[in-house]
Amino acid sequence: MNPAASWRSRIRGQWKDWLPVLPFLLVCLGFELLPLVFLLRGSFTDGQGQFTLDHYAKMGASVYARSFSNSIMLSGITGLTGTLLGTVIGYFIYRLRSSRWRESIIALSDVTSNFAGAPLAFAFVVVLGSSGVVTMAFQEYFGLKIYPTFSVYSFWGLVLAYTYFQLPLMVLLAIPTIAGLRPEWREASLSLGGSPTQYWRYIGLPILAPALIAGLLLLFANAFGAYATAYTLTGSRFSLVTLQIGFLLTGEVLRDPGAGEAMGVLTLILMGITIGLYQIAVRWARKWQP
Repeated sequence: MNPAASWRSRIRGQWKDWLPVLPFLLVCLGFELLPLVFLLRGSFTDGQGQFTLDHYAKMGASVYARSFSNSIMLSGITGLTGTLLGTVIGYFIYRLRSSRWRESIIALSDVTSNFAGAPLAFAFVVVLGSSGVVTMAFQEYFGLKIYPTFSVYSFWGLVLAYTYFQLPLMVLLAIPTIAGLRPEWREASLSLGGSPTQYWRYIGLPILAPALIAGLLLLFANAFGAYATAYTLTGSRFSLVTLQIGFLLTGEVLRDPGAGEAMGVLTLILMGITIGLYQIAVRWARKWQP
């Protein structure tokens, strides 16, 4: 067969394979790649379209530094809490003898992990707000006043709200990982005189560690990018990166699109590093999969 004809037929075959994916690629181009180009350009240009680094120089201001600090702290605390509790809960769910109960709880975790944003914030206000159901019940039946010691509109209120959707997400991630622990590893440890504690210390947890680290990084990125829950609960009372970007791009008093775009670029860099580490942890974890 003519090499040129063979090359043309191979190209046509590849186009047929890529054709169904073309609409998805166009959506990515229109809603991800092009906005990224405009974001980068806006962060390096002033109002007259001239190149400038002033927007990035502003990031040293206390309000922007505090936004990054608060977001990292909030994402770290909720990510770590979700990872620890989600792994333990996922282990006990996996060990349930009743498959019906196990599947029901997994389905509930799936629904709960997607219940976020403004509806979740309103639910927390109804339950734990200053006049919430639980708040009033504690005051009426136990004589305990939650406020002002605790407030759902504060940093720790956000921690509680974020943990609500972080924990079930980690449960969904932990169960397949725990299922990957081979029974023969535990049997071999016990047959050699090892205790259950030694099995988890020297075999179970070291094998689970890469997957747990990957889950922690995913939860960190998930919390860092959340916007609606924090905005609905705290508004402008608490400074987070996502909230600050919103104020800079759409606000009337604090409007500064260039600074907002610079914060967006720095956020993308941080998220890129996080996702990169996540991919490394996932590849590390795969070597233990059967």
